Amino acid sequence: MLVLTGVALVVGGAASLAAIALVELVSLLNTGLLVAPKARVQWESLPLLVATTTVLVPTLGGLMVGLAHRHLSPAGRPLGPPDVIEAVQFHKPLPGLRDGVISTATAALSLGAGASVGQYGPMVYLGAIFGGFARRLRLGVPNLASIAIGCGVAAAISTAFNAPIAGVLFAHEVVLRHYATRAFAPVTVASVSGYFVANVIFERPALFRIESPGIAHGYEFVFVAALGLLVAVGAILFMRLLLSIGPTLARWITRPELRTAMAGLAVGLTALALPDVLGIGTSTLRFATIDGAFGLTEVIVLIVAKTVLTALCIAAGFSGGAFSPSLLIGSLIGVFFWIMASSIAGVPSSGAAIYAICGMMGFASAVIGAPLTCILIVFELTRNYDVTIAAMVAVVFSNLLSHRAFGRSLFDVQLARRGIDFSLGRDRARLAALKVVDHLQPEAVTANADDAPEHVANRLREQGWREAFVLDRDGKLLGVFTPGIHCDIGSVRSGAVPARLVFDDTTNLAEAMERLRSFVGDAVPVVSGESGKYLGAVSEADLVSAWLDESARLRKEENASI
Repeated sequence: MLVLTGVALVVGGAASLAAIALVELVSLLNTGLLVAPKARVQWESLPLLVATTTVLVPTLGGLMVGLAHRHLSPAGRPLGPPDVIEAVQFHKPLPGLRDGVISTATAALSLGAGASVGQYGPMVYLGAIFGGFARRLRLGVPNLASIAIGCGVAAAISTAFNAPIAGVLFAHEVVLRHYATRAFAPVTVASVSGYFVANVIFERPALFRIESPGIAHGYEFVFVAALGLLVAVGAILFMRLLLSIGPTLARWITRPELRTAMAGLAVGLTALALPDVLGIGTSTLRFATIDGAFGLTEVIVLIVAKTVLTALCIAAGFSGGAFSPSLLIGSLIGVFFWIMASSIAGVPSSGAAIYAICGMMGFASAVIGAPLTCILIVFELTRNYDVTIAAMVAVVFSNLLSHRAFGRSLFDVQLARRGIDFSLGRDRARLAALKVVDHLQPEAVTANADDAPEHVANRLREQGWREAFVLDRDGKLLGVFTPGIHCDIGSVRSGAVPARLVFDDTTNLAEAMERLRSFVGDAVPVVSGESGKYLGAVSEADLVSAWLDESARLRKEENASI
């Protein structure tokens, strides 16, 4: 308990300080590079300078980000929450420290140069880096590295939103995916540590503050549910666009630095007419909660522009997340819905703030797959039960549709494209990571095609096996020979029958268990997927034992006490 508490305090404090430093650095760059609205207003007397920097800054920033990933980072790409989830779920180390430092630096440059990306993805990875250092410690605590990474993630989110409860839930809901006491206690300590550093020591305000009297009319809960479905459609379109742009850009533009420069140029040109697309869009997010701040046409244009540009920037290789843009796009969809309902249809409503809040959380929860986190963020920012309940309705209906039509989250679909599928649960994903080729039986009996049946039968009796695997001169599997079934044969080749079931070196344990349902026999032969050569055989008992052992480890991890 002392070890876990100490690690949580250190990791939580360090992750919080690092998150604050990242935010301050981005703010400094935004001001110096005329990305921030206040900085642009101060130089509005020189419109040519403002226009030139608006185009050049994101373009050159994209070029530098692409060059850094290509020449400095061994991973060759930005790192984010999917990499953290993979490391935690499979107890693997995070990508190298150099990769993490380069990814964080390029995230600061991307955000500072005005790319249409978010800051929470880099914050999550930055917090995970500090937690990842625990892997080097030998303190005798099972799963310490994964728990410490969860602590870093929770502290980063807690610092960003001044929302410690949401930080705890995000770490468990998205990264750890269980609520074992051994993890829950230190993650809570780390999240509170992050809140203490940000709110008490540095007295930093929350990213945005929302004040609303709540729902004034009962029928508006129906409107909020309909808004949840609407933002779910928007989130699905956004995620599908993001995932489809990447491969297309890679085919059209082979050099990664040119892809990011092109995306930056698109942002800059759009910002000449629509400066709200630059950067995180915090000011736009705050204005969205004010009645009448945006007209209907302006809202529609902003929704389309921010959706397309964010998908383009992330797919092109800018370092940054999708959470911040999701908050902005969702809030704008909420404002659009409010305008349509109150101004055009003339239905009395509770104001734009309610619909902006519900829209942003419904959209964001569909993207990051964290409905509880988004609900708690609303509660911690507003301290208002009515607003939280309204947001909860929007989040629930949004996730019902998005989970069914797309998947649990953007992160899970990105991992599925890497061959890591959590759609059937983390236990299935863990079993799918185990290969049957790692469980070959050394005692399995093989025979050459020309061997005499009686010699093979004697060897089978000595080894206690009933079947021998017949190979040709090249080591490829011809079939299975069982003594006593065929009589009067000169060689085992004549008595061999095709194997009822064959695995290859890519077959995983989850797939193997499914295919073993109707199998009867000593063992299943395993061959090379490329050459077809026989590699060995795996027994049904060994596969069942491996499955039971992994399931036991998973249950122990999910139910571990301090």
